[in-house]
Order: sequence, then structure tokens, then C-alpha cells
Amino acid sequence: MNTIWIVMPILIVLMFLLGIDLNKKAFTDIARKPKAVLFGMLGQLVVLPTIAFLVAWILNLPPVYFMGLVLIACCPGGSSSNVFSMLAKGDVALSVTLTALSSVITLFTIPVIMKFVSGWVSDISGTEIHLPVAKLLMQNIVLVFVPMLAGYAFKHYFPNGAAKVGKVLGKVAFPALMLLALVFFLQYTEEIVVNFAVLGVAAALLIILALLAGSLLSRLCGFGKDIRRTIVIEVGMQNAAQAIAIAVSPFIFNSGEVAIPAIIYALLMNVILLTYVYAIRLRERR
Repeated sequence: MNTIWIVMPILIVLMFLLGIDLNKKAFTDIARKPKAVLFGMLGQLVVLPTIAFLVAWILNLPPVYFMGLVLIACCPGGSSSNVFSMLAKGDVALSVTLTALSSVITLFTIPVIMKFVSGWVSDISGTEIHLPVAKLLMQNIVLVFVPMLAGYAFKHYFPNGAAKVGKVLGKVAFPALMLLALVFFLQYTEEIVVNFAVLGVAAALLIILALLAGSLLSRLCGFGKDIRRTIVIEVGMQNAAQAIAIAVSPFIFNSGEVAIPAIIYALLMNVILLTYVYAIRLRERR
């Protein structure tokens, strides 16, 4: 069974939910906090893919896993980052803004970065990796941008209905993502178990270094703790469902192996980010 038929509706639901979460404040934050938005985007779009590339290169990952690790780093912030920002007492409006902006901008940056990485990996490994850029762009528009726009339009024209739908989708989104991880794990159990040590280290390093980079970037800019926490979470939490959809899509990579780093990343991401949030709340109680 191709997991694209599971991940596709989950990704559509997540992006529709993000569209519902958008409001005027999310757009005014761009003008109200341009520096925070700029450096939040810098962390996500430039720093994170660079970290992933270096981690994959230093650990000498096989080509499919090299591509998979960089792919998850190229994806936009996950919709659950907004919930984590709220739990960490960050700037939730800024979190929604960064997630929405990155979801749009990465429509174009993912093909560019992945085209470069596929060429680089092909050259050093001797393994030809073909990336159909046009199909990748089209799939991202259909599965990411259109559902997000539909969610925003639904909230605009049916605000009461959107509020009810948003509550329901908000409760099922995370369990649905965990269900996807379980199905994928059952389908690729042997390969995941065999490679979990190196890929677990790679994914953990990517997440921890992303959190540290987000914190350092925020501190250098002199942001307050609410904005700093939000940028740390946004840089550290990426849309695993989108990475999996790209990896297993028959139109793009058509490879479960390329998706394995994203699955492991999704599992470790939640554990590490929950630990981060718990540490914040514990420190504040003291």
C-alpha cells in the first residue's frame, strides 16, 4: 500500500486547519513585527536546511537518507507549532504568521534546494537521483496552498462554522499524524529498526541544533522571551506530513526510504519539543 493515500488527506486537513487559524492579526504581524518575522523566516528557510545538509554530510548518510533529512528541513513549520507556542507562553499570533508564510514561501524554495541537493548527492555518490521540479511545485500547490486558502475562505464566509470545524480538526490532527507514523513504521519496520541508530542521531542533532540556532538568532536580535520561544519552536518544528507526501508521491520520489528520516524526525520532534516546553514551565514555576 502506498502511504500517499494516507498522508495526502492528513496533509490537506492540516493545511485547511492552518487556513482557519489565519486572521487579520497574522497578517498585521508582518508589519507590526517585521524583524521577528524576517529572522524567523531566516532561521527556517536558510539556517535549518544548512544544518540538515551539514549533519547528513558529516554522518555520511546514504543518498536516500541524505535527501530525506534535508527534505524535512526544507519543509515549512508544522501547524502543531502554534499549539506548542501557546504551551510555552510564546507569541501565538507570530507563530501562525511564520507557519503561514513559510508554507507559501517553501512552495518555491523546496524545489530549488532539493534540486541542488539531488545534484550534489548524485555527483558524490554516483547514484542518479531525478527530481521533477515542476511536479513537485504543482503537488505542493495542490496539497498545501489550495487547502490553506480554502480554510481561510471558509473562515471568512462562515466564521461560526469554521470555529466548530477548527475545534474538531484541532483534536484529530495530531492523532492522525501519529496514525500515519504507525502505519509507516509497520510497513518499513525492518529498515527503520536497522537504521534507527544513525537516523535517530541525525534527526535528534537536526532538532537540537535547530533549537539552539533559533535561540542564538533570537538572542542576537535582542527579542523578548515570548518572541524568542516562538522562533525556537518554529525553527525546530517542521511539517513532517508534507515531507512524507513528497517522498512517497508517485509523481516525485516514490520512495518510502526517503520518507523514513521524516517519520523518525516527527517522533523525536514531539518528544524534544515537549521537553523544551516542560523545562520552560518548570523554570517559571520556580
